[in-house]
Amino acid sequence: MTKETLLMQYQSECLSALKSVANIHKPFEKAFMDTMKLFMAIPDRINFLQLGRYGCFSEQTYRNLFEHETFDWFAFNGSIISKHLTGKRKAIAIDPSYIPKSGKKTPWIGYFWSGCAGEYKRGLEIMGIGIIDIDNHECMTLGSIQTPDCKTLDNMDKNLVDWYSCYLISRKDKLQSISKTVVADAFFSKETFVTPMCENGFHVISRFRNDVVLYYPTLEKKTGKRGHPKWFDGRIDFANLDLTRCKEYEVNKGKLYGLRVYAKAFKRYVSLAIWYPMDGRTDKWQLYFSTDDSMDGREVLDYYRTMFQLEFFRVASSMQESPTASHPTSGNWIFTSMHRSQLSTWPKRHVRGSE
Repeated sequence: MTKETLLMQYQSECLSALKSVANIHKPFEKAFMDTMKLFMAIPDRINFLQLGRYGCFSEQTYRNLFEHETFDWFAFNGSIISKHLTGKRKAIAIDPSYIPKSGKKTPWIGYFWSGCAGEYKRGLEIMGIGIIDIDNHECMTLGSIQTPDCKTLDNMDKNLVDWYSCYLISRKDKLQSISKTVVADAFFSKETFVTPMCENGFHVISRFRNDVVLYYPTLEKKTGKRGHPKWFDGRIDFANLDLTRCKEYEVNKGKLYGLRVYAKAFKRYVSLAIWYPMDGRTDKWQLYFSTDDSMDGREVLDYYRTMFQLEFFRVASSMQESPTASHPTSGNWIFTSMHRSQLSTWPKRHVRGSE
């Protein structure tokens, strides 16, 4: 497949998704399609100055495009996702990303955790939201939003975890139309995140710390006498797991067990997947959970591991400049920047699959 054919297919998909969102005026359509082409063509840092330099319109035209607050970027990305993620099992993956940024005028600049550096660094942060296809082990970016700095969060009377959950809940109608399962890393395995999400119709899949307090559910039956049977049969010792209560699954490396347990921190039952490394390794077990306690252990592990496909679609390292210093960055420019990665990698997958 030639580059010209891929470019035509790419533009056709963008235009089809654009028209499926709403009735778009012709000037907006022309500027939008030119921007999509530039996202594919400009190899380095992309900002409004670069768009104005290489594109068909002025810098101010591109600024006005990305400040078009009435445009539904989630629906635009979702239209393309629905055509390419064809598996039956889907979930929403979230992953905050640190973006280096200097200066004093950028809104919401502050100190955020950088996983690569292993420390807090000054810059910006976005929370990427992707849709993962469990059956095909693929991910496409639905959108993202800039994280407020600590001062702004204090004025909102919220902490970082509260803000993450509140934003997802505010988008729950659109998100739950795709999936009610949210997959996140171990940072999100907190009661202040899990409980609000579950109360609003979501299920959360994440990872526990190794020292988490979990209990076996009781095996006692009701006797007909007064009083309820005991709720639990004791705390789980993962160094001496009771295998009679677990279901074992075949995995390539190590051993995987699944069981239903009571999580003290969440005050609810969860489905737990316990992975033990192969003999001879010194690392400890890993604990994965789902608030949907009917899910089996293998499925919990599949969902969690597929979440890391989102890593391949982040473009935080290439976005070094905020588009405007006049107000905090809306999700719009980031939605499209993330979408650039999503669309530019799709033809590569398509070509490999057709060989």
